[in-house]
Amino acid sequence: MQDSIILNAYAKINLYLDVTGNRSDGYHCIKSVMQSISLYDTVTVSKNNSDNIRITCSDKNIPCDEANTAFKAAQAFFRETKDYFGVDIDIVKRIPSQAGLGGGSSDGAAVLTALNQISHTGFSIQELCEIGAKAGADIPFCIMGGTALCEGIGEILTPLRPLPDCYIVIAKGTAGISTKEAYNKIDLLTNKDNSDMPILSIYNNSDIAEICSVCYNIFEMVSDVSEINTIKEIMYRYGALVSCMSGSGSAVFGIFTDNAYALKCTEYLKASNYFSKLCRPINCKQL
Repeated sequence: MQDSIILNAYAKINLYLDVTGNRSDGYHCIKSVMQSISLYDTVTVSKNNSDNIRITCSDKNIPCDEANTAFKAAQAFFRETKDYFGVDIDIVKRIPSQAGLGGGSSDGAAVLTALNQISHTGFSIQELCEIGAKAGADIPFCIMGGTALCEGIGEILTPLRPLPDCYIVIAKGTAGISTKEAYNKIDLLTNKDNSDMPILSIYNNSDIAEICSVCYNIFEMVSDVSEINTIKEIMYRYGALVSCMSGSGSAVFGIFTDNAYALKCTEYLKASNYFSKLCRPINCKQL
């Protein structure tokens, strides 16, 4: 029996993100195209003899208690199975926090995937997604990965054709953005642009240039982080087809078709003291 599993927890970007409404439970309804990328945390999940969920993390700024999404994911799993046991969760962080890259959600997804294997529960991807939605809205996508249209609070997933071959540069400055505060600002907007984008047709039938032409993020309307526009200008200067903020921010992605220019852009951003990483799209995983 395997009592310890190591998994890559892949970050995500939002190629398209609109907020389409509010719910009575405080959540917001969204319409988003999410894409897994090759930037990842490493999550090790191991059984222990303490009967407790214990978390360690390489980033000392990340909470290692009940506030951690990985902790919430483990709790949700055990509530579902009624088979409680102690577990150690070690997270090596590479995905920046407060960036809109789904770092916490990807860690939670990895924990659920690992516990499913350790416990031999045999949950399907759909069943794991249903459990994950109880711990975080982006966890279902991070479990499935690849390219998907995400609706509801993010838990209604429609797989899309894999993103055409490209290079994705990720960059982030020193400022972080609270997801809660970002949604509060969205609620104050009076001129929301809730466009009826034919996403399924575009993403399943278009080339990378057309897909880039419809990238959109409503949170850019309420962001006051100056670094975001600076990073976008740099990416366009190096030939990005599009540059857009991911999630509620503050990370920015740029999509390139030329590896050399993408690499030069990444190196320039690093030299300018930004976090920067050259990534590739990741396709849907199979359990």
